[in-house]
Amino acid sequence: MNFEDQLLFFFSALGAFNGLFLSLYFAFFIKNKNKATYFLAALLFVISVRVTKSVFLTFYPGTSSAFVSVGLTACFLIGPFLYLYIKIAIKPDSIGKWAWLIHVVPVVIFMIVIGILYPYRAYSGLWRRIPPGIFGILLLSQWTIYVMLAIYQAKGSFKKLFSRTEKITTLDFWIINIVVGGFLIWLAYNTTTYTSYIVGALSFSFTFYITVIIWFFKRRKSALSFLTPSVKYANKKIDTGKATSIDSKLKTLFQEKEIHCNPGLKLSDVASLLNIKPHELSQYFNDNLGISFSNYVNTYRIASAENMLQSNDKLTLEAIGNECGFKSNSSFYTAFKKIKGITPAQFKKSLK
Repeated sequence: MNFEDQLLFFFSALGAFNGLFLSLYFAFFIKNKNKATYFLAALLFVISVRVTKSVFLTFYPGTSSAFVSVGLTACFLIGPFLYLYIKIAIKPDSIGKWAWLIHVVPVVIFMIVIGILYPYRAYSGLWRRIPPGIFGILLLSQWTIYVMLAIYQAKGSFKKLFSRTEKITTLDFWIINIVVGGFLIWLAYNTTTYTSYIVGALSFSFTFYITVIIWFFKRRKSALSFLTPSVKYANKKIDTGKATSIDSKLKTLFQEKEIHCNPGLKLSDVASLLNIKPHELSQYFNDNLGISFSNYVNTYRIASAENMLQSNDKLTLEAIGNECGFKSNSSFYTAFKKIKGITPAQFKKSLK
């Protein structure tokens, strides 16, 4: 074995070990574990098993067909676990308690049957990615579909990466890295002939990079909440009785006291006036009304502006916007057009 091969073998073995270590970390040692972290642990575990299989098969040609079958099963599971983690990371409640099994159980059953009927040693040709390698082609197709599904699920995060108006979050950053890493491993496996080493080296790079990210956030003493996304509110909608009380008090504050005319109004200020916690008020807006706090406030501000435009000819448009609680003329125009469909100037002109 030349030096280049030795180096690739070293990183392959290190990649397998690092993947196993990280999978154990996410499965047993990270705080606030949930379904998402378990799927991340499963993804890293099957990647490490896949690499371990290749290393053994290359340097220990006598490796049993049963062990090789386990490694090939891991290959079949990389795609599903990548997809499941990304989907749950973005929408924590998008997959039912046992729904994930339909992506995993058929693969395991299929590989058990194949391992018995077509042991790898006797039918290794069937695992090639060209005819007549039916199993190899099936693996390529299945893995490709799941990678594409994972990319599709993460499309919102990728859009933010190139957007000038939307700010990318830590969760988006994490998802992009996981998807890109999974894609590169898939690409190496399916486009190279020396896959055992290349995929191993890439797996090491992937898992090592994840380790660096975790270390970086821990050094900054930042919470690793982006690893364990949770449902925003445990009980979703606030019960009818409490929601009715909040609605009544809000109407008093906004319709009679016109607190929306305060340009510095914050959700915490309104929550204090209602004698409830800010997160409860946020929950009420988002889950009961289906509207954000800022949009709710702007609705009242625009209603006030509409009345002033109809009854006051002396104030400028900018002055009216300021009177109604907008900090700038641009924010007034943007909110007015969003709610009314036309600009304040167009609305004023239509009154003549």
